[in-house]
Amino acid sequence: MRERVVEKVTLSAWPTPMEAAPRWAAEIGLAPDDLWIKRDDLTGLGGGGNKVRKLEWLVADALRRGADTLVTTGGPQSNHARLTAAVGARAGLKVVLVMPGAGRPDEPAGNLLLDAALAARVVWAGDAAPGELTGHAEKTCAELRAEGAAPYLVPFGGSNALGARGYREAGEEILSQQPAVQHVVTALGSGGTMAGLVAALGAEKVLGVDVGALPRPAPVVSAFASELTGSEVTAGRLRTRDDQVGQAYGVLHEPVLQAVTTVARTEGVILDPVYTGRAAAGLMAAVRDGDIRPGQRTVLLHTGGLPGLFGHAEAARRIGRTLHTYP
Repeated sequence: MRERVVEKVTLSAWPTPMEAAPRWAAEIGLAPDDLWIKRDDLTGLGGGGNKVRKLEWLVADALRRGADTLVTTGGPQSNHARLTAAVGARAGLKVVLVMPGAGRPDEPAGNLLLDAALAARVVWAGDAAPGELTGHAEKTCAELRAEGAAPYLVPFGGSNALGARGYREAGEEILSQQPAVQHVVTALGSGGTMAGLVAALGAEKVLGVDVGALPRPAPVVSAFASELTGSEVTAGRLRTRDDQVGQAYGVLHEPVLQAVTTVARTEGVILDPVYTGRAAAGLMAAVRDGDIRPGQRTVLLHTGGLPGLFGHAEAARRIGRTLHTYP
């Protein structure tokens, strides 16, 4: 008898909303109907965010393989780690998160606080660099197997060709909501989100704003998109910009802070300072340098990350200083 392959589990209500951003558009020199926000922060589960789309496919694969534990990697303020913990709770799977650090902080905040609420276990990997975390996670999986568990290793950011199917679906949603779209701007982290969008929309319509999570993200996106489409998508065809990385991944970059406050004060929409804030800053820079022009329908993909704002001490301090009192 042929094995039944489960394609995905449904973890949210689709499609997510598409909202106009006319006041932000006017602020940066676009026409009121030019700029829209795809609200993938409103996915509901575990505080919301884009990783839910990827995890629908990856958790289905884990369940098909008989896994009882999800293992993944990320920093202490990882949105992906938080949503993996949430998905594990929904699916009845244990979750182990492998993170850099010496141990639990005295007062966990932001995403790490939610990881605790969701009952995830954390393996602290000391001063391991981001590229070394996968090795630590593989070691953790081996230890779990020795204890009789059945772990499933979820890739960094939920990003591989399987997880990227979720963003091929998102790209199809965007086309159904905005058929005339010319630019879709997304944060470029682990690569799967951009790859899925490229598979659905074509490389010419997707602008990835590098957040500094990978040293060379374009070849990663190229590999995932090529596998998804069945034809070669070369890195040279991709539209990316790296002007919003700043000092390093996770370190507040001044144009990003400006983008976060601009969107909040024109549209009432809150962005995070690591991912969507960088995407918005990249979009604003693209308008300034003419890559995005008035009259071109443009969509910012809001990938979530609100808990990370509360866990980012510098961003919280800088924004908090702007609080006005009356009179």
